[in-house]
Amino acid sequence: MKKKLILESGEVFHGTGFGADQNTEGEVVFNTGMTGYQELISDPSYCGQIVCMTYPLIGNYGINRDDYESIEPAIKGLIVKELCDLPSNFRTQITLDELFKKKNLSGISGIDTRRLTRLIRNKGVVKGKIVNADEDEQVVVQDLKTTNFPTNQVELVSTKTPYANPGRGFKVVLMDFGSKLGIIRELSARNCDIIVVSQDTTAEEILLMNPDGIMLSNGPGDPEDVPHVHETIRKLLGKVPIFGICLGHQLIGLACGAKTYKLKFGHRGGNHPVLDLAKNKVAITSQNHGYAIDQESLKNTDLVETHIALNDKTNEGIKHKKYPCFSVQYHPEASPGPEDANYLFDEFIELMDRQKVGMTESQKA
Repeated sequence: MKKKLILESGEVFHGTGFGADQNTEGEVVFNTGMTGYQELISDPSYCGQIVCMTYPLIGNYGINRDDYESIEPAIKGLIVKELCDLPSNFRTQITLDELFKKKNLSGISGIDTRRLTRLIRNKGVVKGKIVNADEDEQVVVQDLKTTNFPTNQVELVSTKTPYANPGRGFKVVLMDFGSKLGIIRELSARNCDIIVVSQDTTAEEILLMNPDGIMLSNGPGDPEDVPHVHETIRKLLGKVPIFGICLGHQLIGLACGAKTYKLKFGHRGGNHPVLDLAKNKVAITSQNHGYAIDQESLKNTDLVETHIALNDKTNEGIKHKKYPCFSVQYHPEASPGPEDANYLFDEFIELMDRQKVGMTESQKA
């Protein structure tokens, strides 16, 4: 089926559709990962976005049962140069095209993804729509210019009811803003007793669970669109150790008085070098975000910068000067990507351990 991708800026890319035969629109972004398309498709942080893969061959190892990062994808569409119809891997169960048909998702192949990526890098992220080849291009462009996408992405992908992932270690409340399963896997590997709660859970409700630590997950959208979460974090600070990832990182910044801004084309891929300022050590990281914390705004807060991106020198990590609270902009759980930053989960465990020992000693005194 012949399809075309039409951008708000007027550019048109002709190709072949795959997956569901339907139109789809969203924010067009690019990802530089060579592998990990299954994790990417199922990452809730891509809610509302059409993702262009810069690597030219996608689908070559198929889809398997183990690499999902959520049960239901939130992505709007996928753009690839060449789609592999005959994947070769011992874990393969279905093709990428078959997955998209089953999940009612639309994609387009056979377009110049290098040209599209350069366009996004030069002009910034744009709105776009995958449509049938006979659609009127000017009508679609005008529709895109007047279309405002939803600002409640976090609400759309967050769990509606709490659920548990039992363990015998520290009790961790995971605030789900669109959490990847990789975060739960890493906490479970450290035997944490996990309770996953909705994005609108109050600080009072969380503290009633008597957690040893709180994890603020990744998620989609603008961090300023969830002001109720900023207030929740402010009430939790100092009460229990907090670890934030990606959107959780930005929300901690906003809760403490910092500011955020939208990046021109974001960081999405598994090859981003980040410098740990305290250790003077570089980690290659997995990233997926379109917003960042304004470094200048940190000067008037109780936060200190701990990590920076070496590609563009943007903020990648913070910690609180007074309270046991830290966060990173990248994904230490990887899925997909390198596991260089996996040690941060161990640091979270150590932080909870020190807090518990300190509380025990104060009770004895």
